[in-house]
Amino acid sequence: MIRLAKLSELDKIKELTERCAMHMINKKIFQWNENYPSRERLQEDILQNELWITEENFTILGIIVITPKMDYEYIPIKWLTKNGNNLYIHRLAVDPDLWGNGIAQNMMSFAENKARKENFDSVRLDTFSQNKRNQNFYESRGYQKLGNIYFPRQSEHPFYCYELPL
Repeated sequence: MIRLAKLSELDKIKELTERCAMHMINKKIFQWNENYPSRERLQEDILQNELWITEENFTILGIIVITPKMDYEYIPIKWLTKNGNNLYIHRLAVDPDLWGNGIAQNMMSFAENKARKENFDSVRLDTFSQNKRNQNFYESRGYQKLGNIYFPRQSEHPFYCYELPL
């Protein structure tokens, strides 16, 4: 089941993102670290009703942030659709023990269907340039790579922006 996260689940959500960060670091993917995603960022996502969880038997399997707000870093990108009516995906994370089981696919389908139902023009996101698995994941869903942005507190490497027109 996919539903909005509750503030009471913040500790479990933060633990999940920390496990994901460690798993990626162990695979030499330095996408997340001690600065990102922060507890404060995740709390704000919950308070804004933008953090969704996938759960089974009261266990959080994954999270996704779905927001209509465009980050400042995205401004220079030449998007495929006009700005102003787009959904953005951030902080997609699945319990590392469950990677490859279709949970991320289900969460992305949920986000894309939400965007269609709410008449958004596209879904936009970014993913780390050093994470080939994520790039393949989004490209297999029809997302088009458009340009690079940087988050210096996370990595010296760029993040690639993607868009799926609806």
